[in-house]
Amino acid sequence: MRSKKMVVAIGIFIALGWLGSALANSPKIGFVDIQKAVNECNSGKEAKKAIVKEVEKFQRQFADKQKELQTMKESLDKQAPMLNPDVRATKEKDLQNKVREFQRWQEDTQNEVNQKRMEMERNIALGLQKVIQKLGADEGYTFIMELNENIVLFASKAVDLTDRVIKLHDAPKK
Repeated sequence: MRSKKMVVAIGIFIALGWLGSALANSPKIGFVDIQKAVNECNSGKEAKKAIVKEVEKFQRQFADKQKELQTMKESLDKQAPMLNPDVRATKEKDLQNKVREFQRWQEDTQNEVNQKRMEMERNIALGLQKVIQKLGADEGYTFIMELNENIVLFASKAVDLTDRVIKLHDAPKK
C-alpha cells in the first residue's frame, strides 16, 4: 500500500515538473492532516464523546462480569473440600466455561467498539474529502495532499490547509 502511494507521489512530482514548464503559473499545492481534521472537527469531537460513552459502558459491564466470576471462584474454592469429586469437577468446568464466555464477550465487545470508531472516522473523512475537493476547486489548487501518509517529507505551515478544512467542514452545521 505504501509503495503504491510512493509511486503516486513520484508520479505527481514528475507531472508537476513536466507541467510546470507548460503552465504560466507555478502549481499551487496544499496539505491537509486528515487525522487532525477528523479529531478536531465538531463531528469528530461528537464521535469521540460517543465512543467514550461506549467504552465507559463496556468498562462497567466488564467490572460487573469480572466481579461475578471472582465471586463464583471464591465460592468454589470454599466449597471444594466439602464437595464430592464429580460435583467439584462439574462446578470447575462451569467456571471455566463462564471464563471462556467472558473472554469471548470481552473480545467481541472490543471489536464492536473499534468497528464503530472506524465507521465514524470513515464517515467524517468522507465529509472532509468533499470539503477538500471544493476548497481545491474554488481556490485553484493543483494538488492537495495528505500530510501523514509518509509521502510528504516536509511541508511548510504556509501550505497546511487543515485548520481551514476543519472550519469549512464545521461551518454548515452552525
